[in-house]
Amino acid sequence: QGQLVESGGGSVQAGGSLTLSCAISKAIYWGNACLVWFRQTPGKEREAVAAINNDGRSENYADPVQGRFTISQTNAKNTLYLQMNNLQVEDTGVYYCAAAQHFCRPDWQMSSSYHYWGLGTQVTVSS
Repeated sequence: QGQLVESGGGSVQAGGSLTLSCAISKAIYWGNACLVWFRQTPGKEREAVAAINNDGRSENYADPVQGRFTISQTNAKNTLYLQMNNLQVEDTGVYYCAAAQHFCRPDWQMSSSYHYWGLGTQVTVSS
């Protein structure tokens, strides 16, 4: 069992909603952590979507998803969510949960900042 395990992907039509979940191991959430959702489509680089400190503060969003996606976590800190509303075709991709054992930094969108990764969950949005 990995330290980050995503679930909740699927297929929806444009305008629909999905909620992704990421189960986080105690080894990660026990201390300070920056929790991030990335996505990747074939032929494109992995793109950071949203980030949050595991104290529940300091949410960050990439411009393409601002106002449509919401990142959150449970009070127990062991599950990370990504609520995705008004999904568009360009939101299609494999979504990954990632973590670093420090609070989010200004370079939160850089994939090299994260040591822990899940295996990803597929999101497909059709027109």
